[in-house]
Amino acid sequence: MGTSYLAGMSCETPLIRFGVLADPQYAPLPAHPTLNRFYDASKAKITQALDVFDAEELAFVVTLGDLIDRGWENFDEVLPLFDNSRHHCVFLPGNHDFLVSPERLPEVHGKLGMPAPYHHFARDGFRFVVMDGCEDSLFATAHDPQRRHKAVDRLAGLEANGAINAKDWNAGISRDQLEWLRDVLDHASWDGEKVVIMGHYPLYPDSDHNLWDSAEVAALIASYSNVVAYLNGHQHTGNLGQLGKAWFINFKGMVDTPDENAFAVVEIFSDRIEVIGHGREESRTLPI
Repeated sequence: MGTSYLAGMSCETPLIRFGVLADPQYAPLPAHPTLNRFYDASKAKITQALDVFDAEELAFVVTLGDLIDRGWENFDEVLPLFDNSRHHCVFLPGNHDFLVSPERLPEVHGKLGMPAPYHHFARDGFRFVVMDGCEDSLFATAHDPQRRHKAVDRLAGLEANGAINAKDWNAGISRDQLEWLRDVLDHASWDGEKVVIMGHYPLYPDSDHNLWDSAEVAALIASYSNVVAYLNGHQHTGNLGQLGKAWFINFKGMVDTPDENAFAVVEIFSDRIEVIGHGREESRTLPI
């Protein structure tokens, strides 16, 4: 059983329901039990999750990054699985999705069917914001020396300050993206929209897996009372926190076990979020 934060639930219809999975990291590679990585098992797990989702009425299904572990050719092994879903499937990249040859790096967002590296869309009265947490990174910029040099300098600065998230498998966002996010949240607030933000990297609580800009971005999100939740993967053990009125929900990694799955259906009501966990993913009731 998962953790319950609110008792006495009623049976009203949710405002929106959608499916979530994180970090399949598929690759036809031998398992690495020491790291809890069972790469080749993820195709069957994705299929199982999509079968469960297909039996549900959902607005969409989102994969919160690291669809593959490495290798451009592996996108073509797993993306067709989603083509069979009856739901619209939304993707955003994680750090492992950029472990491809340098000439392919500019094509990653397009391969995932994204209209732009960061963007937003409306669904059932909610504004969904898709962030590009890999914008400033060592891995997504190998084809662009100027951008990579900037990322190297950012990481060195974090290391000099003793930041626990100063890792080369983390990344950051540009000032342009931060101001874009502020503008999207402003407009959603003016329009009376509730907001759900989705990214690959955790923002809160503090973690060695967090986005390089995590404190600043989390504080910005928490300053808007209409932001319901920020959803992410990357830290495979999962996590949960609340800052301001926003819940920060870190979903568990699908790749971490040989056979037990990890995915969820999220329901949002006027007064709460219900996370219906499957496999290792916890079920939660979070008041809003």
